[in-house]
Amino acid sequence: MLEVNATIRIPDTELAWSFARSGGPGGQNVNKVSSKAMLRWDMAGSPSIPDDVKDRLRTLCRRRITLEGDLLITAQEFRDQDRNRQACLEKLRDLVLEALARPKPRKATRPTRGSQRRRLEGKRHRAQVKGGRRVEGED
Repeated sequence: MLEVNATIRIPDTELAWSFARSGGPGGQNVNKVSSKAMLRWDMAGSPSIPDDVKDRLRTLCRRRITLEGDLLITAQEFRDQDRNRQACLEKLRDLVLEALARPKPRKATRPTRGSQRRRLEGKRHRAQVKGGRRVEGED
């Protein structure tokens, strides 16, 4: 069971694991051992997290989600399979924690008088610089 926080827990039955041969350090060990861990989690069908968190997760990691709604996470940082499994679980936990934070709603504000004045002065200055490059009498 992956415990994200006090209220959210993802049971092991929702997680599907597969392993493959990994690149990176390891010498001849790389050719013999399947140490790369790939975690597949059916996020769309999971009752473990609320729908608003699922929506934020979809926008947060669009490239990791398949058309079926599965979230794919891989880890191959370590030479042994168990540490890569733990790395996958940590990545999933971090992603869900990041999606749990509700974004602060933006308050619509008007530009200040000073910022409007600075913007217009900058435009005038830029127009003068460009106008100085112009050669008189050419079309």
